[in-house]
Amino acid sequence: MLILAIDTALDACAAAVLDTETGILIAQESQAMKRGHAEALMPLIGRVIAASGVAFASLSRIAVTTGPGSFTGLRVGLSAARGIALAANIPVVGVTTLAAYAAPIVSQNAEHPVVSAIDARHDHVYLQVVSGNGSALVRPRVTPMAEALSAWRFGAPYLVGNAAGIIAERCPEHAAAPFKVDAQPAPDVSWVGWLGAAVSPNTAPPRPFYLRAPDAKPAKEQLAGGVPPASP
Repeated sequence: MLILAIDTALDACAAAVLDTETGILIAQESQAMKRGHAEALMPLIGRVIAASGVAFASLSRIAVTTGPGSFTGLRVGLSAARGIALAANIPVVGVTTLAAYAAPIVSQNAEHPVVSAIDARHDHVYLQVVSGNGSALVRPRVTPMAEALSAWRFGAPYLVGNAAGIIAERCPEHAAAPFKVDAQPAPDVSWVGWLGAAVSPNTAPPRPFYLRAPDAKPAKEQLAGGVPPASP
């Protein structure tokens, strides 16, 4: 299966072409950025497709991150994925950022619980905890930092995500130190592709996965009298 993976959910703009039958990552590019995804994404995808030598029409599927993440960033990636999928007449699937963070660790049959954590601001995090084999221990949620620390009850965790360092700094007193801390600003886009190959378009739609109301709303909603929710 040839998959185009796209991620603009957090602090990177990334795309990759993955051949799941051979296990080869044919082409990949990732640029660190907090803003500017809308301007950067389509040229970046163009370069990745050119480097891969794979035509859009030859792709089997598109996989895109659905969040949690930046409201604007998510809309950029999802819009691009849907547009390309429509033009190429191929399916598109959604993958959560929390799952993409955990996937490379779970793939190694880790012995420790894996805590995926994304900064939700105001001392809150988007959180998911899975066992080393990927089974759910704490399902995706937004939670106060104090509650996130309760993940230690499953054992010394492998912390991953852009809030991993924040959680590590607050390791509960007398608790075992984290097994490992990997504070990546964004997940590895190649794992967005691997997860995208494993899910069904019927059960993993390319829709935003916010976990709470977004920080912003489209301008037309504001003009219609909608009031954006308070920033997290």
